[in-house]
Amino acid sequence: FTNLIEGKNGTLIEFNGEADHVHLLFEVPPQVELAKLVNTLKTVSSRLIRKKYSDYLQKYYWNPVFWSRSYCILTTGGATIEMIEKYIKSQAGAKD
Repeated sequence: FTNLIEGKNGTLIEFNGEADHVHLLFEVPPQVELAKLVNTLKTVSSRLIRKKYSDYLQKYYWNPVFWSRSYCILTTGGATIEMIEKYIKSQAGAKD
């Protein structure tokens, strides 16, 4: 995710996930089309995960679609970056 976001002149600030979703906190310039960026993040990560864990996934995952089509993007207008970063770090599976 870092390389893809940096390729859009952005910065990945925090990344964490749970069993059924991920949280990304990033900054990108306003001209970046967020829907296209999310699609790229999902496409590239899906390919990498399927390639690296193909043997494992074959046993448990038979769906041709890895990510759901939905996503949620929130702006941090009322919250500081530090507050959002703390929230993401507090989610299950957080690693410093």
